[in-house]
Amino acid sequence: MYKQIVLPGAIASSIFAGIAMAGPECTDQSQENWMPVADMQKKILEDGFVIDRFKIDDTCYEIYGRNAKNEKVEIYFNPVNGDIVKQEIKS
Repeated sequence: MYKQIVLPGAIASSIFAGIAMAGPECTDQSQENWMPVADMQKKILEDGFVIDRFKIDDTCYEIYGRNAKNEKVEIYFNPVNGDIVKQEIKS
């Protein structure tokens, strides 16, 4: 009886942990349709952000950096049009 209660809970916990760690879905377009990295970085800088780290994360461009208020941020961008898909301010 104990295994019947614990096992489903353990499975559910691992499923939700995997979902929580996944980044957003930014586009379904192939990379050939994405904005070139240099153009994206230029746009980000022109929008007032400082880039500490830039990376490609599955279907997104992602930065770790600072916003115009000098707050640490993690931001996911749609790589096709440059729109912000998700933004977190870090403490």
